[in-house]
Amino acid sequence: MARKFLYMIAILAGLVIAALFAMRIWSTELTRFAFVPRSAYTRLEPVSADAYAANTMWFSRPGVGAQDPSQWVPSGVQKGNGSAAVFFIHPTSYLARAAWNGPLDDTDTNRRATYFIQGMASPFNGQAQIWAPRYRQAAFGAFLTDKAEGQMALDAAYLDVRQAFDTFLASVPADKPIVLAGHSQGALHLIHLLKDRVAGTPLAARVVGAYAVGWPISIEHDLPAMGLPACNGPDRTGCVMSWASFAEPADPGVVLEAYRTRPALDGKAKDARPILCTNPLNGGATPAAPASANLGTLKPSDDLKGGDIIVGAVPARCDPATGILLIGDPPELGPYVLPGNNYHVYDIPLFWTNLRTDVNRRVTAWEASRKAVAQ
Repeated sequence: MARKFLYMIAILAGLVIAALFAMRIWSTELTRFAFVPRSAYTRLEPVSADAYAANTMWFSRPGVGAQDPSQWVPSGVQKGNGSAAVFFIHPTSYLARAAWNGPLDDTDTNRRATYFIQGMASPFNGQAQIWAPRYRQAAFGAFLTDKAEGQMALDAAYLDVRQAFDTFLASVPADKPIVLAGHSQGALHLIHLLKDRVAGTPLAARVVGAYAVGWPISIEHDLPAMGLPACNGPDRTGCVMSWASFAEPADPGVVLEAYRTRPALDGKAKDARPILCTNPLNGGATPAAPASANLGTLKPSDDLKGGDIIVGAVPARCDPATGILLIGDPPELGPYVLPGNNYHVYDIPLFWTNLRTDVNRRVTAWEASRKAVAQ
């Protein structure tokens, strides 16, 4: 009996080793198998023209009340009273493969989106308003395939975001400064909004800053079409902040591959040149900053319903070869680090306090420039 037990242990150990080996060799293929929808694409009808007039189509907006996840702050942090209105586009929270676009009423999807908004939009609540729309986001698997259905899903999601943005603009006073922000899929939709709704229009003068985080931006082929330059200092306004965080040793291959499979905003193919990287610890002033410049990282609680601020947790350095943001040794923030030491989920929490300071400083600079012009 003991010998049989040992044989069984040996067999199970062998299976575990084989499974780990398979995951190491075929992790990309297995991820695609797990997340890419297999169903045919079903065309989405546009939401009604007045859909975003209703509070139910927003996770966050004035009037949502105590359940607004963007209004959370960590212990010891005070909400501010800045003048800007913020439009925030949440990242992918639909992880199922039942459809190419997530439904608006899926409980698990909306719960994850709420957590994302709490951790990622809360740095912006030092300002007057935050608007974060619900939208029929593309499934996570849409980013893992070169099938036409993946792009169709993203295009459909973008139409919802664009409609929400138009409602946001119509609801905000014409003289109010605005901050635009998005993470991951939200950042991808944001760069399209900049191209379609901001670049070359009077609205560009009202943009304090655009924070397109967690989605690579081509300096040569995306940034010019967005109509705003990269931020090169903490007091610059009307500029773009962007980064993608990796601990070291970093392996950004999968991320950069997904980025290069789709054409740039100018319609051209993306190349292997470094992506845009603006250092969140110093507002893009220099490529590198030490951990001592980190005013506070938000470490989420185990249940994701709260978190604590840790000062000086990580440095930040833009890698000149790739443009990814390197944060040194892997910090312990939680179980959601992706393969390749990819801290994608933590892109904003890593620099929570610096980002809050960055937004407030740029709004102050924008207001000062307006007063100077008026005088």
